[in-house]
Amino acid sequence: MNLIEYPDSELMAIDVASLIADELNEALHHHERVLFAVPGGTTPGPLFDDLCGVDLDWSRVDVLPTDERWVPEDHPRSNARLIKERLLVNQAAKARYLPLFAAAHQPQEVLAELESLIAPELPIAVAVLGMGLDMHTASLFPEAEGLEAALDAHAPILVPLQQPGSGEQRVSLSARVLEGALSKHVLITGAEKRQVIENAVKLPVAQAPIRAVLTGAKVHWAN
Repeated sequence: MNLIEYPDSELMAIDVASLIADELNEALHHHERVLFAVPGGTTPGPLFDDLCGVDLDWSRVDVLPTDERWVPEDHPRSNARLIKERLLVNQAAKARYLPLFAAAHQPQEVLAELESLIAPELPIAVAVLGMGLDMHTASLFPEAEGLEAALDAHAPILVPLQQPGSGEQRVSLSARVLEGALSKHVLITGAEKRQVIENAVKLPVAQAPIRAVLTGAKVHWAN
């Protein structure tokens, strides 16, 4: 884990956007298409605002959420909604979006269909991840139903999970796929989350799922 400190979250967003743009451009020099995985939540919003105007060949970039709630894309809690409103605009509107939701009652009914869109584009060129105070990343929550399968070294691309307590159905890229990203960036803010991620590296991965993706990752932190 490589921890990089910033004086504030605005500067962090600007610097990380520049870094990611360089990495995507470099990947596009070597591959016809590249896969860019991004989270939902509030933390990446400013990053998306800075990145969407970057001049690169977005038409050859596939944008993929790291995880998704099992709700339609127009739902207020949909990660797809945030990504499309904040990232896939301006220059980045040319990118292709790969969904983690399809119209079905249960994720298991359509996971194979969703995976078939992702599999040809792997590995992920650049992944952006967040972390909660409970040490989850993507939808890999401690004690989540489905976590053991998601952490398995031979896990499929996508894993259905239920968040503890809420019973909310989610779909997440497995730890294997996230860890396999060629470049990983974890964005966190605040003193509490810095303490949490420093503690996480000392715990078993089942208690601190963020550990599953920290090898070789850059952790960007602003107070």
